[in-house]
Amino acid sequence: MLMTMSAVASAFGNDGPDMTVISLKGSEVFKVIYKGNAKGRVKLNVFDAWGKVIHSGTIAGTDGFICPLNFKGLPSGYYTIELIDQHGAYREKVAYIPEYDRKSVHVTKLVGEKDKFLLAVANAQNESIVVRIYDRHRNLLFAESKTLKGDFAQVYRMERSLDHCTFEVSDAAGNIKYFAF
Repeated sequence: MLMTMSAVASAFGNDGPDMTVISLKGSEVFKVIYKGNAKGRVKLNVFDAWGKVIHSGTIAGTDGFICPLNFKGLPSGYYTIELIDQHGAYREKVAYIPEYDRKSVHVTKLVGEKDKFLLAVANAQNESIVVRIYDRHRNLLFAESKTLKGDFAQVYRMERSLDHCTFEVSDAAGNIKYFAF
């Protein structure tokens, strides 16, 4: 993963540290915008859906910057971007879905249903997928393989109430998508 970092002084007011993450439409790049109220060191971390650090760096001697993060080559899923300065930590969760992945797979928690999730796959053409569901400690709760022909939807009901679970949906081409709840 190529991460490009650049520090650009910002002309923001002194009303307190702030962080914003902007997705550049049609791109694999997210821009992290930070403004602080004093010059100092800011640590930048990027975590995957499992909480594993996939990038870490430090930006020093600035009270504000814009930092582009290139997610090209990473699997689809949710990532957490974290900035730590002398005042505390700031986190923002982002969903990275490469352009080639936008066509087919999605998992959502059903509204009003405590432990039910819907997996939907559109336009599958004799494709095999593997669905795995993990708990917060990455213990495998469920796994199955399916061969899909056309559109597909299935509701998954968790046997026990979980405060966190992650769906991993992979195909034969090696594409993997993560959906964390």
